[in-house]
This record gives sequence, C-alpha cells and structure tokens, in this order.
Amino acid sequence: MIIDTTQIQAIHSFSRLESVKVKEVYGIIWILAPIFTIVLGITMGLLVIVWLEREISAGIQQRIGPEYAGPLGILQALADGIKLLLKESLLPSRGDTRLFRIGPSIAVISVFLSYLVIPFGYKLVLADLSIGVFFWLAASSIAPVGLLMSGYGSNNKYSFLGGLRAAAQSISYEIPLALCVLSISLLSNSSSTVDIVEAQSKYGFWGWHLWRQPIGFIIFIISSLAECERLPFDLPEAEEELVAGYQTEYSGIKFGLFYVASYLNLLISSLFVTVLYLGGWNLSIPYIFVPELFDIFDITKRGKVFGTIVSIVITLAKTFSFLFISIATRWTLPRLRMDQLLNLGWKFLLPISLGNLLLTTSSQLLSL
Repeated sequence: MIIDTTQIQAIHSFSRLESVKVKEVYGIIWILAPIFTIVLGITMGLLVIVWLEREISAGIQQRIGPEYAGPLGILQALADGIKLLLKESLLPSRGDTRLFRIGPSIAVISVFLSYLVIPFGYKLVLADLSIGVFFWLAASSIAPVGLLMSGYGSNNKYSFLGGLRAAAQSISYEIPLALCVLSISLLSNSSSTVDIVEAQSKYGFWGWHLWRQPIGFIIFIISSLAECERLPFDLPEAEEELVAGYQTEYSGIKFGLFYVASYLNLLISSLFVTVLYLGGWNLSIPYIFVPELFDIFDITKRGKVFGTIVSIVITLAKTFSFLFISIATRWTLPRLRMDQLLNLGWKFLLPISLGNLLLTTSSQLLSL
C-alpha cells in the first residue's frame, strides 16, 4: 500500500484551516452576543420610557393616556415607530441635502457610543475604559454638531435658530457637568465607571457619592436635563417660537431618529446619575457587595448569574426612579427664556461647580 504524503498534508492543513475558521466564528459570536443583548435591552427600555412619560403626563394632567395599542397602551411607542418608518422622508429643495441627511445619524450615534462605558451590573460593561466618564462627555459633546448641521442643512430660519440654540446650550452646560464628573473622579481616585461604583460599595447607602457631593449632585441633575433639552430647558425646539426647531423640516425615519436620540440621551443621563451618585448596582445595605452576597450561598455559575441579574435589577430600579423625577419635572415647570438659560449656566452653575471642585480637591489633599 502506497501512502501519498502530499494528500495527508493537504488533509491536515484543511482540518487546521477548518478549526481556525470555527474558532473565528465563535469569537465573532462571543463579541456580538453581549452587544446585541444590550442593544435589545436599550430598545426595550426606550419603549418603556416613552410609555411611562405618556402615562405620567396623563396622570399629572388628569386625563387618560394611551390605551388602545396593546394592554395599557404599552405598544403605542412601537406603533408610532412603525408609522414613522413607513412615512415618506422629504428633502428640502434648497437645503444642503448631505448635511440634512447626516445630522440625525450623528445625533443618534454619539448617544449610542456612551452606552459602551455603562456598567449595567457586576462585570457587565462593554468597555471598562480607564477614562470612562470622560469618554461619555466627549461622545455626548458630538451630538450638538449633528443638530447644528441639521439646522443649517434645512435652509430654514427656524431650524437654523434651533441648531444655534442647541449648540449654545450644550456649551453652557457641558462645562459644569464636566466639573461635577471631575469631582467624582477625585473622590474615587479613578475615571473608570466600574471603579466609581466599587468605591461606593463599602458603606452601602451611606457610601453613595450623593452624601459626599450634594451640591455636585444638584448641579449634575440640572446640567443633564439641559443637555437632554428637556423642559424647562427645551429652548432649541420651543414650539411657540421656532415651530419645532431643528426638526421643523424633518419627516419619516429621520424625524424618528431625533425622537430616539432624545429619549436615549435621557436614559443615559439617568444611568450616569445612578453610577456616579447612587451606588450603581450595589445594595443599600452596608458592607454587602451584591455578587459576593450570592457567591456565599452558591459558588456555582448559577449563583453568579443570579447575582448578576439582581445587580441589573438594582441598577434599573435606581435609574427609573430618577427617570420619574425627570419626566415629572417636564410636566410641572415652565420653560425658561434664552437669556435666563445662559445666565443660569454661566453665572450660577459654573462658579458653584468650580467652588465644589476646589473644596473636593482641598479635602483630598488634606486626607493624604
């Protein structure tokens, strides 16, 4: 019997090639699975936020909210999204169509990038960057560029004024927001979102940065509401003055992208309030760190999965508690004038946040 060595080598090389391809496929699936899970969770959270806002606003105004699309109107947001998806997307005849098309995409992508550094639970974060909180600030500062491009590309005076207002508002409140984040980083000795949560875990409820930074917490809330362009800070799209602001000329799916970006921005702001000030995924019981608690009872993988699920539930419970405050604020406070908005940012919040940062730095230096 004659054995052909070339055939054997070809068979071995083919089998090695197949094993490498299988490993590459599994590697791609392993990377895409958590991303797909988080995107699906964010989408579901978006639908819940829209439904909550309609129900809360209906309760505040003593009327009945959506009730026809699904049980308790839970599918109304999905029905609105499908309607916008099927509508015609019109282009302005004399506008810059390239800027008009790119603007909504930039607004949405910049918000989606911020979710990379959010720890939804214990070791459940897409990118644990050492500069996580500042990555969020950098990504969120790109959104006003998209709004300004949309306003300029629409060739409409109302749209252009709305884009200018969005840029001015973002610049005015981005600085106090960054100073508050810097104070938290000094207290935690880290800019990683995971490290900031773990720094609050030792003393439970009393270890939250909320108690160590009450002034920064208030400034952060006001600045985040202004960054989300929520009432009383929705000057870029004031209906009485600018029709719909930078959204005036938009229709169809492009208008829907602005709608999605607004609520995603509100959700990311609430998540960062939870991570920076409310202890993230930790329980409020002192000296109890969620995953360690469940590893005591069950060291197996099942116990760790259960602990991770509980940490996710705790994070979302804190987030939606703050969301309720944000939604209620929208339907209870009147809109500010543009001069009042800028004065609040530059003359009040900026000096107070600088003083807060100075006090935080001094206390950290004295504690060395």
